[in-house]
Amino acid sequence: MATMVAFLNLIIILSVVSTGKSLSLNYYENTCPKVECIVAKAVKDATAKDKTVPAALLRMHFHDCFIRGCDASVLLNSKGNSKAEKDGPPNVSLHAFYVIDAAKKALEAACPGVVSCADILSLAARDAVFLSGGPTWDVPKGRKDGRTSKASETIQLPAPTFNLSQLRQSFSRRGLSGEDLVALSGGHTLGFSHCSSFKSRLHSFNATHDVDPSLNPSFVEKLKSICPLKNQAKNAGTTMDPSSVTFDNTYYRLILQHKGLFSSDQALLDNPDTKNLVTKFATSQKAFYQAFAKSMIKMSNINGGQEVRKDCRVIN
Repeated sequence: MATMVAFLNLIIILSVVSTGKSLSLNYYENTCPKVECIVAKAVKDATAKDKTVPAALLRMHFHDCFIRGCDASVLLNSKGNSKAEKDGPPNVSLHAFYVIDAAKKALEAACPGVVSCADILSLAARDAVFLSGGPTWDVPKGRKDGRTSKASETIQLPAPTFNLSQLRQSFSRRGLSGEDLVALSGGHTLGFSHCSSFKSRLHSFNATHDVDPSLNPSFVEKLKSICPLKNQAKNAGTTMDPSSVTFDNTYYRLILQHKGLFSSDQALLDNPDTKNLVTKFATSQKAFYQAFAKSMIKMSNINGGQEVRKDCRVIN
């Protein structure tokens, strides 16, 4: 089994898309050759103590790249009245920032002032997926860290309530295709969601239906027991799929059973092109892994930073 996983990962590495002009695979070859080992150790050590870390790092990377590109602006702390991205409504549940801090501290000891926080986060997201049983890929490096982070801009993040046309528009604005949309949505195989992200599907859905008719009835009952209309437990929610700490293609199989947690998950069935990709990835984990690796590289090439921060939480 391990040999098969290694073989699949090799295929994925060989089949990745070409990198952007400003990024390169050997960017730190002479200046910080151990960068990948140092980041991987920080992710591995944190994951050994807390199994929710990989999902947190992957989500953090997505949320970073979708605002101002992959420039680590999501890591910056708010300063006085000027609220940073991490304090924007969609990001208040982000966690595991300490993992990036630990990697940065170790890198500053090994090669001071060389490795950007944006590169650390891109590498950490890849390592998070691999440690959860998913694919690996070569991460192009050379990103710079941004100097601007505004909570108000987090409204640009795709919402769990989005329909397919809203999702397509959000992704295409960032140069990402319909296939990238379906492949990257598979990141929802990891993690946990609070009731607030899907409760609107269970109660007073629209003028015609109290419950979202696209939801599997048995799934509705399960979700209603977790997220009742009244007296809901604090921080109530559910895992994104039953194997929430394993990176696999269960997410797509659940969508085909009408058990996608978010409206935006179920919306992938609303068009023949995206539905065919959901079916393809539900049938073949190998196809999903290859597409996910390719789309992660494409997404992580969006960059707009200017410096290499000494501390990931504050600009130089």
